[in-house]
Amino acid sequence: MIHLKLPFREPRRLPFYLAMEEWAARTLPANDYFFCWRVKPTVICGRNQEMDKEVDMAYCREAGIDVVRRRSGGGCVYADLDNFMMSYICPGDEVTSTFARYTTMIASMLQEMGLDAVATGRNDIVISGKKVSGNAFYHIPGRCIAHGTMLYDFDPSVMKRAITPSRAKLESKSVKSVESRVTCLTQEGMTMSHDEFEERIIRSLCDKEILLSDEDVAAVEAIEKTYYDPEFLYRKGELKTDPAMPELLHRHGRVDGVGEIDFTISLDSHDRISRIEASGDFFLIGDPEELIFRHLKGSPLTGEEILKALSNAEPQKAISGLDKESLTELLIGNVNKG
Repeated sequence: MIHLKLPFREPRRLPFYLAMEEWAARTLPANDYFFCWRVKPTVICGRNQEMDKEVDMAYCREAGIDVVRRRSGGGCVYADLDNFMMSYICPGDEVTSTFARYTTMIASMLQEMGLDAVATGRNDIVISGKKVSGNAFYHIPGRCIAHGTMLYDFDPSVMKRAITPSRAKLESKSVKSVESRVTCLTQEGMTMSHDEFEERIIRSLCDKEILLSDEDVAAVEAIEKTYYDPEFLYRKGELKTDPAMPELLHRHGRVDGVGEIDFTISLDSHDRISRIEASGDFFLIGDPEELIFRHLKGSPLTGEEILKALSNAEPQKAISGLDKESLTELLIGNVNKG
């Protein structure tokens, strides 16, 4: 695997590194690439999340914590200079197997360091049953991108204040707070310095290196600008409905192996589905409009009719792990599976 090295050491804002992933995926020849990075205090939201539901924005402003969004799905993550971020770019379009390979690779790296790390669930790596790494993925045609966190050390009070996970998520994990379900490498016996740990990661995973040029960095910076577009950052594209047909239905639930999903359903004057939008911490791996929602347009909002409308749909190809039965239960209001 090839390590991508920057010509400077000082940290940039987090979207720079997300843009660097895109640049590598769109520009470099087909190969496996990896780099790790650290940032000043930042909360990063998943592609489909609503910031005001997941983040204490007032606290983040007061504490000087940056709040940004990534293109991959999954939940909110808090990062600072005690949190290593890792990026993996590889050829292919099979997201699920790529993601499993990535999380297994990172868990194996930690095992080589003497830590009892296991890749588990949708996106976590755990030690002694507690999360030490959360990961997410997305793809562009011909390339897969996986990225994640690695908690070297952390202040649980800051994490708890900055991120406000929903009651459904906490109940599904049978815990009462953010810090009760996470650990960090220093708590698990890690004694390496930050620099030593970073060097060990790179040495363990990579056997070649590319140093980015000033021109490469400029190209990354051009992509970075797109992450600050308000339309992308704040999810401005809410449902628009005819004032004569104002009814919107809201459905919220959690499905084991999928995550939290919020549906906003617009009905026409005959109480049939006219439009659906989804948000949450699920992993989006395909186009939900094409693979799910177009099949439901015009359907009555009943379990039998929805299942009939979904007969030729493939929801699992749009939202990772979501089957037709779980989707139907969510849409008609039977929530919190798992």
